[in-house]
Amino acid sequence: MTALLEVADLTKHYPVSGGFFRRSREVVHAVDGVSFHVDAGETLSIVGESGCGKSTVGKVILRLIEATSGALRFNGRDYRSVGAAEMKAIRRRVQVVFQDPFSSMNPRMRVHDVIAEPLYNFGLASNRSEATDKVRDLLVRVGLPADALSRYPHEFSGGQRQRVCIARALAPGADLIICDEAVSALDVSVKAQIINLLSDLQEQSGVAFLFISHDMAIVEHLTHRVAVMYLGKIVELADRRGLFGNARHPYTRALLSAVPVPQPNARTERVALRGDVPSSVNPPPGCRFHTRCPLAFDRCRVEEPRLREVASHHVSACHLD
Repeated sequence: MTALLEVADLTKHYPVSGGFFRRSREVVHAVDGVSFHVDAGETLSIVGESGCGKSTVGKVILRLIEATSGALRFNGRDYRSVGAAEMKAIRRRVQVVFQDPFSSMNPRMRVHDVIAEPLYNFGLASNRSEATDKVRDLLVRVGLPADALSRYPHEFSGGQRQRVCIARALAPGADLIICDEAVSALDVSVKAQIINLLSDLQEQSGVAFLFISHDMAIVEHLTHRVAVMYLGKIVELADRRGLFGNARHPYTRALLSAVPVPQPNARTERVALRGDVPSSVNPPPGCRFHTRCPLAFDRCRVEEPRLREVASHHVSACHLD
C-alpha cells in the first residue's frame, strides 16, 4: 500500500558567506538525510529542540523552500520538480497550520474571506453564496459560531484564530495538514481544546497530520508515531507506545525526562544533558549527539550510527543498541 506522503533521504543545506570580502562559504546542515512516511488518516509527530530542523522539513515538504536533495512523494508521485499546475493540485491536498494564527491571516480580511480564499483559488466555489454555505459548515466543524464569518481576526482569541486557520486548511479538502508548532503559542487549556479538535476532525474525515512540536506531553496525546530529530537527523522513530514506553536513544530519554509529571518522586529518572547544541554549520563527527550524551564512548566520537530496527516498528541510531 502506497503511503500518502513519502520523504526519502531529504537534505536541506543553506550556503552562508563569511570571512574577508565574503569569499569563504560554509554550509548550514539544516536537514541531513531524513526519511519517513505518513499514511492516510494517521498522525506522525516530529519532535526535537529548537534548531533541530523539524520546521525546515515541513517547509520543504510544502515547497515553501526547495530541498537540496532527496525525494518527496505524494500518493506515489514525486513532486519536487513538477510544473505549476501539478503543484497547485498537490497544494490543495497538502495544507498547513502555522504557529502564529494572527500573522498567518490578513488582518484586513473578514473570516468569511479568509476561509473562502482557498475555495476560490482551487475552483471549489462558483459564487459567493456557495462559498458562504461551505464557510458556515467549516466554522461549525471547528467549533465556532456561524456568525463569526462577518468578523475580523483581531476580534478573536488566539485559540479561536487557530480554529479559523484549521478551517481554512480543511476548506480545499486536504488529505494531509502540516501543523508547525500549531499549539505552542496557546494557553494550556486552549492547547488541550485544539488537540481534541484535531483528533475529532481526524476521526470524522480521515485527514492525516504531520505534527511538528517540541512538546512531548502534547505529542503523546495526539500522535500515532513519533520521529525524534537532533541536529538535522532523525535519531529515533517508533509508534507512540514504543517510544513513550521504551525509548531507546539517550536523546529521546532526555526529552521524556524533562516532561513535568503530576507526582514526581525519587525514582523518577532525570537525564541531564551537558553543554549546548553544536552548530549546524560544523556538526561534530561521529554521532552528532555525543558532545552532550552522558553515555558516549570512543566509538560515538568517530563513527556515525545508522538507524536500525531495535524492536518491531521501532528504529534508533545509537551504538548502544
